[in-house]
Amino acid sequence: MTPAKAYDLEMLPISVPEVGERGKGWCFGLPPGLTPEQWPLDRFNGFPLRHAFTLLLPGDYRCHGPDIVALSFFGISNDHHDGGLTVNEPVASALRAAGPPSDPLLRRLWQAERSAHPRLFRMTDVLDREYAVILLTQAEFDGRLCPPPQHGYPAQLHASRRPLWLELGTARAYWDDNYFPSSGTPVEQYHLYKALGGVPPRDLAFNRGIRWSPRASDPNAGKAPREAYGAAAAENGYTTYYYWQDGKIEAANFRQHDWAQGHGERHIGGTMRPAQGIPFGFSAHYVEFDEAFGGFNFGGGIAQLDFQAMKFDWACG
Repeated sequence: MTPAKAYDLEMLPISVPEVGERGKGWCFGLPPGLTPEQWPLDRFNGFPLRHAFTLLLPGDYRCHGPDIVALSFFGISNDHHDGGLTVNEPVASALRAAGPPSDPLLRRLWQAERSAHPRLFRMTDVLDREYAVILLTQAEFDGRLCPPPQHGYPAQLHASRRPLWLELGTARAYWDDNYFPSSGTPVEQYHLYKALGGVPPRDLAFNRGIRWSPRASDPNAGKAPREAYGAAAAENGYTTYYYWQDGKIEAANFRQHDWAQGHGERHIGGTMRPAQGIPFGFSAHYVEFDEAFGGFNFGGGIAQLDFQAMKFDWACG
């Protein structure tokens, strides 16, 4: 299926209910339609990956067939990669072992890894950090929100304390990581305060809704993003959102095409706006988003998730 349009994405300052209309999806909170045993684990330390967002796909982006209508995206806990990966060697070895470990606790984690959702796809970034996608049917998208697993392994096996999001919820953990009272800035002036509609509560289920709408004009809809330089377009006709006036590659000559005006950083398909270069080999079926869209740390940059080829990339700003 070739996408016909590109879609701008918004995060709304309202929540999606546990039961009822789910709209176009949600950021933060809990994923739908899973069991705790199917929740993907961080294979470096055994803790559950955090749910970043669940997205209902537009009809022309349902590249895995008509029955797959949405996806849930999971990522590493931000406090588990600050300064380097949090690795628990006994757990990491057990999760990757061919056979069940003799230790009862490690065996439970090994079994949990093998209870994975049938449409789970794992990926790592350039720093070897863990991410995952679960493709969802309509029944799963509409299903009950899933609490994270509680494997409860003892302190002597911990490489560090439990990830903050398991204690606070993903939205509150992200808030606490980005709000600095000592700055003296009134809380109401924080961009994140406005984006979230206030200070998020300490609640695992707290989420913020998603809305998408078709772009009025995007000549790259349905085209795989490819890097091209100067005035040239890529072989498939993909064109960057910018150009150089008079063909001179100089900062003073940087211009945006008229059709790119108003395009947001968060979108499904169409023209990519990476913080650095366009990632290699992406398909036309991708979503691009910033840090606040699910609560990441990209060094002020932008990320891209290809949900057809199952690739993930980001670069700092």
